[in-house]
Amino acid sequence: MATAGAQPVRGAAMPEGAPLPRPGGNAVVNLPNIITFARLCAVPAAVWLVLREQFPAAFWLFVAAGVSDGVDGWLARRRGPTTVGTMLDPVADKLLLVSMYVTLAAVHQLPDWLAILVVFRDMVIVGGVMLLSVTGQKVVIRPLKVSKLNTLLQLLLVGLTLAMLATGWLWPLVTLGLTWAVAASTLASGAAYVWTGARVR
Repeated sequence: MATAGAQPVRGAAMPEGAPLPRPGGNAVVNLPNIITFARLCAVPAAVWLVLREQFPAAFWLFVAAGVSDGVDGWLARRRGPTTVGTMLDPVADKLLLVSMYVTLAAVHQLPDWLAILVVFRDMVIVGGVMLLSVTGQKVVIRPLKVSKLNTLLQLLLVGLTLAMLATGWLWPLVTLGLTWAVAASTLASGAAYVWTGARVR
Protein backbone atom coordinates (compact mmCIF):
# COMPACT_ATOMS: atom_id res chain seq x y z
CA MET A 1 0.00 0.00 0.00
CA ALA A 2 1.32 3.42 -0.91
CA THR A 3 2.22 5.84 1.85
CA ALA A 4 1.71 9.59 1.90
CA GLY A 5 4.71 11.46 0.54
CA ALA A 6 6.18 8.42 -1.26
CA GLN A 7 3.81 8.20 -4.19
CA PRO A 8 0.22 9.19 -4.95
CA VAL A 9 -2.36 7.30 -2.95
CA ARG A 10 -4.71 5.34 -5.14
CA GLY A 11 -8.31 6.40 -4.69
CA ALA A 12 -10.93 4.06 -3.31
CA ALA A 13 -14.27 4.33 -5.08
CA MET A 14 -17.09 3.97 -2.58
CA PRO A 15 -20.61 2.96 -3.63
CA GLU A 16 -22.60 5.23 -1.37
CA GLY A 17 -23.41 8.91 -0.88
CA ALA A 18 -23.21 11.96 -3.09
CA PRO A 19 -20.39 12.94 -5.48
CA LEU A 20 -17.64 15.14 -4.14
CA PRO A 21 -18.44 18.86 -4.56
CA ARG A 22 -16.69 21.08 -7.05
CA PRO A 23 -14.07 23.38 -5.49
CA GLY A 24 -15.29 26.74 -4.27
CA GLY A 25 -18.68 25.68 -2.94
CA ASN A 26 -18.20 26.87 0.63
CA ALA A 27 -21.54 28.58 1.27
CA VAL A 28 -23.27 27.42 4.46
CA VAL A 29 -26.57 29.28 4.36
CA ASN A 30 -28.38 29.07 1.04
CA LEU A 31 -31.80 27.86 -0.08
CA PRO A 32 -30.83 24.23 -0.92
CA ASN A 33 -29.05 23.85 2.43
CA ILE A 34 -32.00 25.34 4.32
CA ILE A 35 -34.35 22.85 2.64
CA THR A 36 -32.00 19.99 3.45
CA PHE A 37 -31.74 21.10 7.09
CA ALA A 38 -35.54 21.27 7.29
CA ARG A 39 -35.70 17.67 6.03
CA LEU A 40 -33.21 16.69 8.71
CA CYS A 41 -35.41 18.32 11.34
CA ALA A 42 -38.39 16.35 10.01
CA VAL A 43 -36.78 13.07 11.17
CA PRO A 44 -37.75 13.31 14.88
CA ALA A 45 -41.18 14.62 13.90
CA ALA A 46 -41.79 11.64 11.62
CA VAL A 47 -40.65 9.21 14.33
CA TRP A 48 -42.95 10.85 16.88
CA LEU A 49 -45.94 10.76 14.52
CA VAL A 50 -45.49 7.05 13.83
CA LEU A 51 -45.08 6.22 17.53
CA ARG A 52 -48.25 8.23 18.24
CA GLU A 53 -50.00 6.36 15.39
CA GLN A 54 -50.67 9.61 13.54
CA PHE A 55 -50.16 7.81 10.26
CA PRO A 56 -51.82 10.26 7.82
CA ALA A 57 -49.61 13.09 9.11
CA ALA A 58 -46.56 10.81 9.04
CA PHE A 59 -47.32 9.83 5.43
CA TRP A 60 -47.65 13.41 4.21
CA LEU A 61 -44.53 14.46 6.10
CA PHE A 62 -42.64 11.62 4.40
CA VAL A 63 -43.98 12.71 1.01
CA ALA A 64 -42.99 16.32 1.71
CA ALA A 65 -39.49 15.16 2.66
CA GLY A 66 -39.21 13.28 -0.63
CA VAL A 67 -40.36 16.30 -2.62
CA SER A 68 -37.91 18.55 -0.74
CA ASP A 69 -35.09 16.17 -1.63
CA GLY A 70 -35.86 16.61 -5.33
CA VAL A 71 -36.20 20.39 -4.97
CA ASP A 72 -32.94 20.97 -3.12
CA GLY A 73 -31.14 18.64 -5.54
CA TRP A 74 -32.47 20.61 -8.51
CA LEU A 75 -31.48 23.92 -6.90
CA ALA A 76 -28.01 22.59 -6.06
CA ARG A 77 -27.45 21.51 -9.66
CA ARG A 78 -28.48 24.94 -10.94
CA ARG A 79 -26.42 26.92 -8.43
CA GLY A 80 -23.57 24.46 -7.97
CA PRO A 81 -23.13 22.14 -4.96
CA THR A 82 -21.60 23.31 -1.70
CA THR A 83 -19.39 21.35 0.69
CA VAL A 84 -22.00 21.59 3.46
CA GLY A 85 -24.86 20.59 1.18
CA THR A 86 -22.96 17.65 -0.28
CA MET A 87 -22.34 16.29 3.21
CA LEU A 88 -25.70 17.19 4.75
CA ASP A 89 -28.00 15.91 1.98
CA PRO A 90 -27.12 12.18 2.14
CA VAL A 91 -27.07 12.35 5.95
CA ALA A 92 -30.62 13.76 6.03
CA ASP A 93 -31.85 11.17 3.52
CA LYS A 94 -30.23 8.27 5.34
CA LEU A 95 -31.39 9.34 8.79
CA LEU A 96 -34.97 9.65 7.57
CA LEU A 97 -34.96 6.22 5.93
CA VAL A 98 -33.20 4.38 8.75
CA SER A 99 -35.35 6.02 11.43
CA MET A 100 -38.51 5.04 9.55
CA TYR A 101 -37.42 1.42 9.22
CA VAL A 102 -36.52 1.20 12.90
CA THR A 103 -39.71 2.96 14.03
CA LEU A 104 -42.07 1.02 11.75
CA ALA A 105 -40.44 -2.20 12.95
CA ALA A 106 -40.86 -1.06 16.57
CA VAL A 107 -44.62 -0.64 16.02
CA HIS A 108 -44.75 -4.02 14.21
CA GLN A 109 -45.55 -2.65 10.76
CA LEU A 110 -42.30 -3.81 9.11
CA PRO A 111 -40.29 -6.97 9.86
CA ASP A 112 -37.69 -6.40 12.55
CA TRP A 113 -35.15 -8.47 10.60
CA LEU A 114 -35.50 -6.09 7.66
CA ALA A 115 -34.84 -3.04 9.85
CA ILE A 116 -31.77 -4.77 11.29
CA LEU A 117 -30.52 -5.57 7.78
CA VAL A 118 -30.96 -1.97 6.59
CA VAL A 119 -29.17 -0.56 9.64
CA PHE A 120 -26.36 -3.12 9.42
CA ARG A 121 -25.71 -2.33 5.75
CA ASP A 122 -25.31 1.36 6.54
CA MET A 123 -23.04 0.58 9.48
CA VAL A 124 -20.84 -1.49 7.16
CA ILE A 125 -20.64 1.35 4.65
CA VAL A 126 -19.79 3.99 7.27
CA GLY A 127 -17.28 1.66 8.89
CA GLY A 128 -15.67 0.96 5.52
CA VAL A 129 -15.28 4.65 4.74
CA MET A 130 -13.70 5.25 8.15
CA LEU A 131 -11.37 2.28 7.74
CA LEU A 132 -10.18 3.38 4.30
CA SER A 133 -9.63 6.92 5.57
CA VAL A 134 -7.61 5.70 8.56
CA THR A 135 -5.42 3.53 6.32
CA GLY A 136 -4.58 6.52 4.12
CA GLN A 137 -6.82 5.78 1.15
CA LYS A 138 -8.40 8.68 -0.68
CA VAL A 139 -12.13 7.95 -0.57
CA VAL A 140 -13.90 8.93 -3.80
CA ILE A 141 -17.65 8.42 -3.35
CA ARG A 142 -19.44 7.07 -6.42
CA PRO A 143 -22.96 5.67 -5.96
CA LEU A 144 -23.52 2.33 -7.71
CA LYS A 145 -26.64 1.53 -9.68
CA VAL A 146 -27.58 -1.24 -7.25
CA SER A 147 -27.26 1.23 -4.37
CA LYS A 148 -29.58 3.70 -6.12
CA LEU A 149 -32.06 0.88 -6.76
CA ASN A 150 -31.89 -0.13 -3.11
CA THR A 151 -32.65 3.42 -1.98
CA LEU A 152 -35.61 3.65 -4.36
CA LEU A 153 -37.05 0.34 -3.13
CA GLN A 154 -36.57 1.37 0.49
CA LEU A 155 -38.45 4.61 -0.15
CA LEU A 156 -41.28 2.79 -1.92
CA LEU A 157 -41.72 0.30 0.92
CA VAL A 158 -41.83 2.99 3.60
CA GLY A 159 -44.17 5.13 1.52
CA LEU A 160 -46.49 2.20 0.80
CA THR A 161 -46.54 1.11 4.44
CA LEU A 162 -47.40 4.60 5.66
CA ALA A 163 -50.04 4.97 2.92
CA MET A 164 -51.71 1.71 3.94
CA LEU A 165 -51.69 2.72 7.61
CA ALA A 166 -53.10 6.15 6.72
CA THR A 167 -55.90 4.88 4.46
CA GLY A 168 -56.65 1.44 5.84
CA TRP A 169 -56.18 -0.10 2.40
CA LEU A 170 -54.17 -3.31 2.22
CA TRP A 171 -51.87 -4.56 -0.54
CA PRO A 172 -50.31 -7.64 1.11
CA LEU A 173 -48.80 -9.14 -2.05
CA VAL A 174 -47.24 -5.84 -3.11
CA THR A 175 -45.89 -5.30 0.40
CA LEU A 176 -44.46 -8.81 0.53
CA GLY A 177 -42.81 -8.40 -2.87
CA LEU A 178 -41.32 -5.04 -1.92
CA THR A 179 -40.08 -6.41 1.39
CA TRP A 180 -38.09 -9.15 -0.29
CA ALA A 181 -36.91 -6.76 -3.03
CA VAL A 182 -35.58 -4.38 -0.37
CA ALA A 183 -33.87 -7.26 1.43
CA ALA A 184 -32.26 -8.57 -1.76
CA SER A 185 -31.09 -5.16 -2.96
CA THR A 186 -29.78 -4.31 0.52
CA LEU A 187 -27.67 -7.48 0.52
CA ALA A 188 -26.54 -6.89 -3.06
CA SER A 189 -25.51 -3.27 -2.47
CA GLY A 190 -23.75 -4.21 0.76
CA ALA A 191 -21.87 -6.98 -1.04
CA ALA A 192 -20.93 -4.55 -3.83
CA TYR A 193 -19.49 -2.18 -1.24
CA VAL A 194 -17.46 -4.94 0.42
CA TRP A 195 -16.17 -6.13 -2.97
CA THR A 196 -15.19 -2.61 -4.00
CA GLY A 197 -13.44 -1.95 -0.70
CA ALA A 198 -11.62 -5.29 -0.77
CA ARG A 199 -10.14 -4.51 -4.19
CA VAL A 200 -8.42 -1.35 -2.93
CA ARG A 201 -4.63 -1.68 -2.86
